[in-house]
Amino acid sequence: MITQDMIISDIIAQYPETLPIFKFYKLDCYECQIADLETLEHGAGVHKVAIQELLVSLNAARNDAT
Repeated sequence: MITQDMIISDIIAQYPETLPIFKFYKLDCYECQIADLETLEHGAGVHKVAIQELLVSLNAARNDAT
């Protein structure tokens, strides 16, 4: 399960199927060096994305891939 306290680069490395979700929400964090340090919650806050909505979408993508 993807949680808000996970590091963005870890999410993408572990669940590459979530990359389109990051793109959909215009979270270009995957291209940024800070992705290795930034939590999902912080990245969502900086980009003004509702964290709960993002979590639902990311986990749905993860579940669809399994």
